[in-house]
Amino acid sequence: MMRAVICNTFDGVDSLVLGTMDSPKPRPHQVLVDVHAASISFMDCLMVAGKYQLRPQPPFVPGTDAAGVVAEVGSEVTRFKPGDRVICGNWSGCYAERVVASQDATVLLPDGVDFETGSTVRHCYGTARYALLDCARLQAGETIFISGAAGGVGLAAVDLARHLGATIIAGVGTPDKAGITRAHGAQEVIVYGSEDLRQRIKDITGGKGVDVFFDNIGGEIFSTMTRLMNWGGRMLPVGFTSGEIVSVPMNLPLLKNYSVVGSYWGAWVERFPQASLDADAQLLAWVAQGSIKPHVSASLPLEEFRTGMHKVTQRLAQGRTVLRVR
Repeated sequence: MMRAVICNTFDGVDSLVLGTMDSPKPRPHQVLVDVHAASISFMDCLMVAGKYQLRPQPPFVPGTDAAGVVAEVGSEVTRFKPGDRVICGNWSGCYAERVVASQDATVLLPDGVDFETGSTVRHCYGTARYALLDCARLQAGETIFISGAAGGVGLAAVDLARHLGATIIAGVGTPDKAGITRAHGAQEVIVYGSEDLRQRIKDITGGKGVDVFFDNIGGEIFSTMTRLMNWGGRMLPVGFTSGEIVSVPMNLPLLKNYSVVGSYWGAWVERFPQASLDADAQLLAWVAQGSIKPHVSASLPLEEFRTGMHKVTQRLAQGRTVLRVR
Protein backbone atom coordinates (compact mmCIF):
# COMPACT_ATOMS: atom_id res chain seq x y z
CA MET A 1 0.00 0.00 0.00
CA MET A 2 1.04 3.61 -0.51
CA ARG A 3 -0.15 7.08 0.42
CA ALA A 4 -1.68 9.02 -2.46
CA VAL A 5 -3.88 11.97 -3.32
CA ILE A 6 -7.01 10.45 -4.84
CA CYS A 7 -9.55 11.95 -7.23
CA ASN A 8 -12.86 10.07 -6.91
CA THR A 9 -15.04 12.60 -8.77
CA PHE A 10 -14.40 15.51 -11.14
CA ASP A 11 -15.41 18.12 -8.55
CA GLY A 12 -12.15 20.04 -8.27
CA VAL A 13 -9.37 20.43 -5.74
CA ASP A 14 -11.54 20.44 -2.62
CA SER A 15 -13.01 17.03 -3.46
CA LEU A 16 -9.60 15.33 -3.45
CA VAL A 17 -8.65 13.13 -0.52
CA LEU A 18 -5.38 11.85 0.90
CA GLY A 19 -5.71 8.11 1.34
CA THR A 20 -4.05 4.79 0.61
CA MET A 21 -4.18 2.55 -2.41
CA ASP A 22 -2.32 -0.39 -3.88
CA SER A 23 1.15 0.38 -5.18
CA PRO A 24 1.28 0.17 -9.00
CA LYS A 25 3.25 -2.53 -10.77
CA PRO A 26 5.51 -1.77 -13.73
CA ARG A 27 4.66 -3.23 -17.12
CA PRO A 28 7.50 -4.53 -19.34
CA HIS A 29 8.56 -1.08 -20.63
CA GLN A 30 7.89 0.84 -17.41
CA VAL A 31 9.82 1.81 -14.31
CA LEU A 32 8.43 2.00 -10.78
CA VAL A 33 9.69 5.12 -8.99
CA ASP A 34 9.74 5.93 -5.28
CA VAL A 35 8.56 9.54 -5.49
CA HIS A 36 10.48 12.12 -3.46
CA ALA A 37 8.95 15.27 -4.99
CA ALA A 38 6.07 16.08 -7.34
CA SER A 39 5.40 19.46 -8.87
CA ILE A 40 1.93 20.96 -9.25
CA SER A 41 0.79 22.10 -12.68
CA PHE A 42 -2.27 24.05 -13.81
CA MET A 43 -3.09 21.02 -15.95
CA ASP A 44 -3.35 18.88 -12.80
CA CYS A 45 -5.90 21.32 -11.38
CA LEU A 46 -7.94 21.32 -14.58
CA MET A 47 -7.88 17.54 -14.78
CA VAL A 48 -9.36 16.95 -11.32
CA ALA A 49 -12.17 19.37 -12.23
CA GLY A 50 -12.92 17.51 -15.48
CA LYS A 51 -11.89 20.57 -17.51
CA TYR A 52 -8.90 19.11 -19.32
CA GLN A 53 -9.10 17.34 -22.68
CA LEU A 54 -8.05 14.09 -20.98
CA ARG A 55 -10.28 12.58 -18.32
CA PRO A 56 -8.75 9.57 -16.52
CA GLN A 57 -11.20 7.06 -15.14
CA PRO A 58 -11.78 7.78 -11.40
CA PRO A 59 -10.48 6.92 -8.94
CA PHE A 60 -7.08 8.17 -10.09
CA VAL A 61 -4.06 9.97 -8.67
CA PRO A 62 -3.35 13.41 -10.17
CA GLY A 63 0.13 14.71 -10.94
CA THR A 64 2.15 14.92 -14.14
CA ASP A 65 5.75 15.35 -12.92
CA ALA A 66 7.82 13.58 -10.31
CA ALA A 67 11.39 13.02 -9.21
CA GLY A 68 12.63 10.10 -7.17
CA VAL A 69 14.52 6.81 -7.14
CA VAL A 70 13.86 3.78 -9.31
CA ALA A 71 12.49 0.95 -7.16
CA GLU A 72 11.80 -1.66 -9.84
CA VAL A 73 12.05 -2.01 -13.62
CA GLY A 74 9.91 -3.88 -16.12
CA SER A 75 11.23 -6.90 -17.98
CA GLU A 76 11.98 -4.94 -21.18
CA VAL A 77 13.58 -1.88 -19.55
CA THR A 78 17.20 -1.40 -20.60
CA ARG A 79 18.02 2.17 -19.61
CA PHE A 80 17.49 2.08 -15.84
CA LYS A 81 18.17 -0.02 -12.76
CA PRO A 82 16.92 0.13 -9.16
CA GLY A 83 18.62 2.94 -7.26
CA ASP A 84 18.86 5.36 -10.20
CA ARG A 85 17.84 8.96 -9.45
CA VAL A 86 15.34 10.06 -12.12
CA ILE A 87 12.68 12.48 -13.18
CA CYS A 88 9.61 11.03 -14.85
CA GLY A 89 6.22 12.05 -16.14
CA ASN A 90 2.78 10.72 -16.86
CA TRP A 91 -0.64 12.20 -17.52
CA SER A 92 -1.45 11.33 -13.90
CA GLY A 93 -0.17 9.39 -10.90
CA CYS A 94 2.61 11.54 -9.44
CA TYR A 95 0.97 12.76 -6.19
CA ALA A 96 1.76 9.43 -4.54
CA GLU A 97 4.58 7.57 -2.85
CA ARG A 98 5.10 5.49 -5.97
CA VAL A 99 4.39 6.04 -9.66
CA VAL A 100 4.94 4.02 -12.82
CA ALA A 101 6.20 5.72 -15.97
CA SER A 102 7.34 4.59 -19.37
CA GLN A 103 11.12 4.38 -19.71
CA ASP A 104 10.60 6.75 -22.67
CA ALA A 105 9.27 9.37 -20.23
CA THR A 106 12.01 8.91 -17.64
CA VAL A 107 15.41 10.63 -17.51
CA LEU A 108 18.41 10.30 -15.21
CA LEU A 109 18.69 13.17 -12.71
CA PRO A 110 22.20 14.63 -12.48
CA ASP A 111 23.84 14.25 -9.08
CA GLY A 112 23.98 17.99 -8.50
CA VAL A 113 20.25 18.55 -9.00
CA ASP A 114 17.93 17.95 -6.03
CA PHE A 115 14.60 16.15 -6.30
CA GLU A 116 12.44 19.25 -5.80
CA THR A 117 14.18 21.15 -8.59
CA GLY A 118 14.19 18.07 -10.81
CA SER A 119 10.45 17.63 -10.47
CA THR A 120 9.88 21.07 -12.03
CA VAL A 121 11.90 20.58 -15.21
CA ARG A 122 10.17 18.15 -17.51
CA HIS A 123 6.74 19.73 -17.98
CA CYS A 124 7.62 23.43 -17.56
CA TYR A 125 10.94 23.59 -19.35
CA GLY A 126 9.98 20.85 -21.79
CA THR A 127 6.97 22.90 -22.89
CA ALA A 128 9.04 26.09 -23.13
CA ARG A 129 11.88 24.41 -25.01
CA TYR A 130 9.56 22.73 -27.52
CA ALA A 131 7.68 25.97 -28.18
CA LEU A 132 10.71 28.26 -28.42
CA LEU A 133 13.15 26.00 -30.28
CA ASP A 134 11.12 23.49 -32.30
CA CYS A 135 8.04 25.61 -33.05
CA ALA A 136 9.24 29.23 -33.09
CA ARG A 137 12.94 28.74 -33.93
CA LEU A 138 13.69 31.65 -31.59
CA GLN A 139 16.93 33.41 -32.51
CA ALA A 140 19.32 35.42 -30.36
CA GLY A 141 18.42 39.11 -30.57
CA GLU A 142 14.75 38.54 -31.38
CA THR A 143 12.09 40.08 -29.16
CA ILE A 144 9.64 37.79 -27.36
CA PHE A 145 6.56 38.63 -25.30
CA ILE A 146 5.58 35.99 -22.73
CA SER A 147 2.16 36.18 -21.07
CA GLY A 148 1.61 34.59 -17.67
CA ALA A 149 5.34 35.03 -17.27
CA ALA A 150 5.53 34.46 -13.50
CA GLY A 151 3.83 31.05 -13.56
CA GLY A 152 5.52 27.69 -13.92
CA VAL A 153 5.64 27.42 -17.72
CA GLY A 154 5.85 31.20 -18.20
CA LEU A 155 8.87 31.63 -15.95
CA ALA A 156 10.56 28.66 -17.61
CA ALA A 157 10.02 30.39 -20.97
CA VAL A 158 11.57 33.59 -19.59
CA ASP A 159 14.57 31.69 -18.23
CA LEU A 160 15.10 29.70 -21.42
CA ALA A 161 14.62 32.72 -23.72
CA ARG A 162 17.31 34.52 -21.70
CA HIS A 163 19.60 31.52 -22.15
CA LEU A 164 18.94 31.68 -25.91
CA GLY A 165 19.83 35.37 -26.09
CA ALA A 166 16.41 36.89 -26.78
CA THR A 167 15.10 40.27 -25.67
CA ILE A 168 12.28 39.46 -23.28
CA ILE A 169 9.07 41.32 -22.46
CA ALA A 170 7.27 39.64 -19.57
CA GLY A 171 3.53 40.01 -19.09
CA VAL A 172 2.18 39.64 -15.54
CA GLY A 173 -1.19 40.24 -13.91
CA THR A 174 -0.03 42.09 -10.78
CA PRO A 175 2.99 44.27 -9.89
CA ASP A 176 4.27 41.85 -7.23
CA LYS A 177 5.14 39.35 -9.97
CA ALA A 178 7.43 41.69 -11.88
CA GLY A 179 10.51 41.07 -9.74
CA ILE A 180 10.74 37.32 -10.31
CA THR A 181 10.51 37.73 -14.09
CA ARG A 182 13.27 40.36 -14.08
CA ALA A 183 15.42 38.12 -11.91
CA HIS A 184 15.12 35.38 -14.54
CA GLY A 185 16.00 37.63 -17.47
CA ALA A 186 13.10 39.85 -18.55
CA GLN A 187 14.30 43.27 -19.67
CA GLU A 188 10.80 44.77 -19.74
CA VAL A 189 7.68 43.94 -17.73
CA ILE A 190 4.09 44.82 -18.59
CA VAL A 191 1.42 44.59 -15.88
CA TYR A 192 -1.51 44.05 -18.21
CA GLY A 193 -4.02 44.43 -15.41
CA SER A 194 -3.14 48.12 -15.09
CA GLU A 195 -1.22 49.08 -18.26
CA ASP A 196 -2.24 49.48 -21.89
CA LEU A 197 -0.75 46.34 -23.45
CA ARG A 198 -1.08 47.60 -27.02
CA GLN A 199 0.65 50.92 -26.34
CA ARG A 200 3.40 49.41 -24.19
CA ILE A 201 4.30 46.81 -26.84
CA LYS A 202 4.43 49.55 -29.47
CA ASP A 203 6.59 51.77 -27.28
CA ILE A 204 9.03 48.99 -26.38
CA THR A 205 9.41 47.70 -29.95
CA GLY A 206 9.39 51.06 -31.72
CA GLY A 207 6.11 50.16 -33.38
CA LYS A 208 7.45 46.98 -35.02
CA GLY A 209 5.78 44.47 -32.73
CA VAL A 210 7.30 41.30 -31.32
CA ASP A 211 8.99 38.48 -33.18
CA VAL A 212 7.58 35.75 -30.94
CA PHE A 213 4.53 35.68 -28.67
CA PHE A 214 4.45 32.85 -26.10
CA ASP A 215 0.91 32.79 -24.75
CA ASN A 216 -0.22 30.98 -21.62
CA ILE A 217 -3.48 32.90 -21.18
CA GLY A 218 -5.54 33.28 -24.36
CA GLY A 219 -8.59 35.54 -24.31
CA GLU A 220 -8.23 39.31 -24.70
CA ILE A 221 -4.43 39.23 -24.46
CA PHE A 222 -4.17 36.89 -27.44
CA SER A 223 -6.66 39.00 -29.40
CA THR A 224 -4.66 42.16 -28.73
CA MET A 225 -1.38 40.53 -29.75
CA THR A 226 -2.77 39.48 -33.15
CA ARG A 227 -2.21 43.13 -34.12
CA LEU A 228 1.19 43.49 -32.48
CA MET A 229 3.34 40.96 -34.33
CA ASN A 230 6.44 41.88 -36.31
CA TRP A 231 6.91 40.83 -39.93
CA GLY A 232 7.53 37.09 -40.02
CA GLY A 233 6.61 36.68 -36.36
CA ARG A 234 5.38 33.53 -34.64
CA MET A 235 2.44 33.32 -32.24
CA LEU A 236 2.54 30.32 -29.90
CA PRO A 237 -0.77 29.33 -28.27
CA VAL A 238 0.48 27.27 -25.31
CA GLY A 239 -2.36 27.48 -22.78
CA PHE A 240 -5.69 29.13 -22.02
CA THR A 241 -5.68 29.90 -18.31
CA SER A 242 -8.18 32.71 -18.93
CA GLY A 243 -10.68 30.05 -19.97
CA GLU A 244 -11.35 31.87 -23.25
CA ILE A 245 -10.23 30.52 -26.62
CA VAL A 246 -10.33 33.19 -29.32
CA SER A 247 -10.18 33.23 -33.11
CA VAL A 248 -7.70 35.06 -35.33
CA PRO A 249 -8.90 37.22 -38.26
CA MET A 250 -6.76 35.58 -40.94
CA ASN A 251 -6.08 38.83 -42.78
CA LEU A 252 -3.77 39.79 -39.91
CA PRO A 253 -1.24 36.94 -40.37
CA LEU A 254 -1.43 37.63 -44.12
CA LEU A 255 -0.54 41.32 -43.76
CA LYS A 256 2.55 40.63 -41.63
CA ASN A 257 3.39 37.14 -42.90
CA TYR A 258 3.35 35.88 -39.33
CA SER A 259 2.49 32.36 -38.25
CA VAL A 260 0.27 30.85 -35.56
CA VAL A 261 2.07 27.70 -34.46
CA GLY A 262 0.46 25.16 -32.11
CA SER A 263 2.74 24.13 -29.25
CA TYR A 264 1.21 21.06 -27.60
CA TRP A 265 4.28 19.55 -25.92
CA GLY A 266 2.47 16.51 -24.51
CA ALA A 267 1.29 15.36 -27.94
CA TRP A 268 4.79 15.89 -29.38
CA VAL A 269 6.30 13.77 -26.58
CA GLU A 270 4.03 10.85 -27.40
CA ARG A 271 4.84 11.02 -31.11
CA PHE A 272 8.59 11.60 -30.81
CA PRO A 273 9.76 9.95 -27.57
CA GLN A 274 13.48 9.84 -28.43
CA ALA A 275 13.56 13.51 -29.39
CA SER A 276 11.77 14.28 -26.13
CA LEU A 277 14.29 12.26 -24.12
CA ASP A 278 17.17 14.06 -25.80
CA ALA A 279 15.53 17.41 -25.03
CA ASP A 280 14.97 16.48 -21.38
CA ALA A 281 18.59 15.39 -21.01
CA GLN A 282 19.81 18.67 -22.49
CA LEU A 283 17.59 20.70 -20.17
CA LEU A 284 18.84 18.80 -17.11
CA ALA A 285 22.43 19.34 -18.22
CA TRP A 286 21.76 23.08 -18.43
CA VAL A 287 20.21 22.98 -14.95
CA ALA A 288 23.24 21.12 -13.57
CA GLN A 289 25.55 23.70 -15.19
CA GLY A 290 23.54 26.60 -13.78
CA SER A 291 22.69 27.89 -17.27
CA ILE A 292 18.97 27.77 -16.48
CA LYS A 293 17.55 28.07 -12.97
CA PRO A 294 14.12 26.58 -12.19
CA HIS A 295 12.36 28.46 -9.41
CA VAL A 296 10.53 26.63 -6.62
CA SER A 297 8.44 29.22 -4.81
CA ALA A 298 6.89 26.82 -2.29
CA SER A 299 7.75 23.33 -1.05
CA LEU A 300 4.94 21.66 0.88
CA PRO A 301 4.42 18.25 2.46
CA LEU A 302 2.08 15.94 0.56
CA GLU A 303 -0.60 16.53 3.22
CA GLU A 304 -0.84 20.17 2.11
CA PHE A 305 -1.67 19.37 -1.51
CA ARG A 306 -4.84 21.49 -1.42
CA THR A 307 -2.90 24.57 -0.31
CA GLY A 308 -0.44 24.07 -3.15
CA MET A 309 -3.09 23.45 -5.79
CA HIS A 310 -5.10 26.49 -4.69
CA LYS A 311 -1.96 28.63 -5.00
CA VAL A 312 -1.81 27.55 -8.63
CA THR A 313 -5.50 27.98 -9.45
CA GLN A 314 -5.64 31.39 -7.74
CA ARG A 315 -2.57 32.64 -9.67
CA LEU A 316 -0.58 33.06 -6.44
CA ALA A 317 2.31 30.77 -7.37
CA GLN A 318 5.50 32.14 -8.88
CA GLY A 319 7.47 29.49 -10.70
CA ARG A 320 6.60 26.02 -9.46
CA THR A 321 4.96 24.76 -6.26
CA VAL A 322 6.28 21.36 -5.19
CA LEU A 323 4.96 18.60 -2.95
CA ARG A 324 7.49 16.76 -0.76
CA VAL A 325 6.36 13.13 -0.83
CA ARG A 326 9.20 11.50 1.14
